Amino acid sequence: MVDGFVGRRRELADLDYVLQQVRSPTSDRPGKAIALRGRRRVGKSRLVTEFVERAGVPSMYFLADGSRPELERRRLLETVAASGLPGADAAGYAVSGSWQDALTILALAVPTDRVSIIVLDEVSYLTGDPGFEGALQGVWDTRLSALPVLLVLVGSNQSEMERLTSHGRPFYGRSVDKEIQPLTPQDVATMTGLDATQAIDAYLVTGGLPPLVTAWRPGQSVADFIADGVSTSVSTLIVSGERALSSEFPSETQAKDVLRAIGTEARTFTTIGRVANVDQRASLSRSLDQLVGRRVVAVDEPLSTTPAHHKQYRIDDPYMRFWLAFLHDAADLVDAGRGDIVTRRIARGWSTWRGRAVEPVVRRLLWERALDDTVVPASAVVGAWWNRKGDVEVDLVGADRRPARSVTFIGSIKWRETAPFDIHDATELVNQRGIVPGADRTTPLIAVSRTGGSVDGITTLTPADLLG
Repeated sequence: MVDGFVGRRRELADLDYVLQQVRSPTSDRPGKAIALRGRRRVGKSRLVTEFVERAGVPSMYFLADGSRPELERRRLLETVAASGLPGADAAGYAVSGSWQDALTILALAVPTDRVSIIVLDEVSYLTGDPGFEGALQGVWDTRLSALPVLLVLVGSNQSEMERLTSHGRPFYGRSVDKEIQPLTPQDVATMTGLDATQAIDAYLVTGGLPPLVTAWRPGQSVADFIADGVSTSVSTLIVSGERALSSEFPSETQAKDVLRAIGTEARTFTTIGRVANVDQRASLSRSLDQLVGRRVVAVDEPLSTTPAHHKQYRIDDPYMRFWLAFLHDAADLVDAGRGDIVTRRIARGWSTWRGRAVEPVVRRLLWERALDDTVVPASAVVGAWWNRKGDVEVDLVGADRRPARSVTFIGSIKWRETAPFDIHDATELVNQRGIVPGADRTTPLIAVSRTGGSVDGITTLTPADLLG
């Protein structure tokens, strides 16, 4: 189990940078605001808490909970009163009839002679009240921005957080925006002590979500971690998925059905509709748009010099992909004494599922190398290619842009347990080079193999190469 706060160096450095702008202002408006967004369980609140502790300045942390606006305002004033800010005492006696009043009282508590940090967490709950955004903009412009304060706005509803700071909304242009991503596969390797091969497998199971990664015991294998997770219905591995579904889609039954269909590896519009039992195209389109808008589902299109729009859908979060494939009913089965069904399901499907789930992870890692690398050809985009029928797929396509003007490489991903990339795989890859629009016989070939391999004319990368 991981002790203390690990990772997030880049995110902490970004927050420190903005705080330094408050410490050393270049105008008579020292106040700065930053809006942090990211899916639930990704560690936003923990990151901000660590940042505030390290900063060592007066602070206030308020967590909205989705209550009625008048209750949220009352809770905010109670939080201000208990914060220890210089002007906090008056908030305990204040009565707020509007967000303008509540935020003004908050501003009056902020010190004028030293730097402070104000955190409004899950602020996307508050944006549903029509009066909140205008009041936030007004109090920021007239009071908070004139003070040496860093205002940190945090939210899990990513689409709503993007709207909060978008053009045409009251707070537009007043904050720096940043998306907090899950921990990287490199972070997972560091925190679990696993080698690169096992660390990528661990990333597929945990999705880089801090509550899962920090639960990893020293020396624990991926198989042992999964076995522990399915031994009880209250494990973080089992309950996190249902909590995420309930919080993201409390009443949208069809969206959940569509998500579960994609979780069974249904990838095309037609197949998803059939598996989810949604007959109306317009209705299915709305559900897919909702899932994509909330960053739960990703949409991929073939990458080549010939634009193509036969889309494929996938679960964006590796952990949620794992949970939907294997653990969606695990709690009930474990409580019924049939955890063995879950264990056998994972044992049967793990190899095939892993081979597909690792593909977007490898593409991301390869893209990071391709930005500036002597081994992987320089590429601004790394994707895949498939034909309209879906019976021909090329795992890796590098390009200069999307849509591509030139294809920089094509490649294959082989994530087998023991068999390395061999001459048969190489022959298939060479044949695919003649299929992808924009590729020709001079296009470099790359293989990414879990167990390595060596074939003349093909650059082979291992998990250790991907994680650097």
